[in-house]
Amino acid sequence: MQQLPMYSHPFRSILIFGPPGSGKGTIGKFLSSAGNHFHLSSGDVFRGISPESPTGKLYHSYASRGLLLPDDVTIQIWYHYVQGLIATNRYFPQQQLLILDGIPRTTRQAELLEKYIQIEKIIVLEITDFGELSKRVRRRGLIEKRTDDMDPEVLATRLDVYKDNTLKLLDHYPHPSFARFNANQKPLEVLRDILIDLSILL
Repeated sequence: MQQLPMYSHPFRSILIFGPPGSGKGTIGKFLSSAGNHFHLSSGDVFRGISPESPTGKLYHSYASRGLLLPDDVTIQIWYHYVQGLIATNRYFPQQQLLILDGIPRTTRQAELLEKYIQIEKIIVLEITDFGELSKRVRRRGLIEKRTDDMDPEVLATRLDVYKDNTLKLLDHYPHPSFARFNANQKPLEVLRDILIDLSILL
């Protein structure tokens, strides 16, 4: 049986980094709407996997403890998901930027992604009030019915993973690619600052 061709060029991408609750998803959705680009949250990708599938069982065995999937499995799942978006005419890589939120999370993931993406900008949402982060995540859990957001121990583990793994991977990228923003502000204030800084690109 003949297989459909896969899109083989790198995806022009903006990466968004920040701890859980810093507003990555909110900002990604705003930017995709403002510029007609495609926002892809890795959390949405993996939470959408059927718990009964082999991939779903593997994912949920890690996520229920606040841990990350093995890096090579993460990138394989992500890449096939993006190809599915292209094949079903939901993402148009030649016209749209791909706004990535939640991936990569480790230096190894960043290395594996290099052949798939062309980075246009890296947005870093910086927040120092971790008490506020906890409130935001719990509020999101109530609104979106996300049980993993309601467990303080899981949240603490996710914050540790971010500090121990994700923050370190920022050293993997050249600093001229970075745009840092104060995420202690209200979401619209953060968005205002990002739009001013990235207006030419978006």
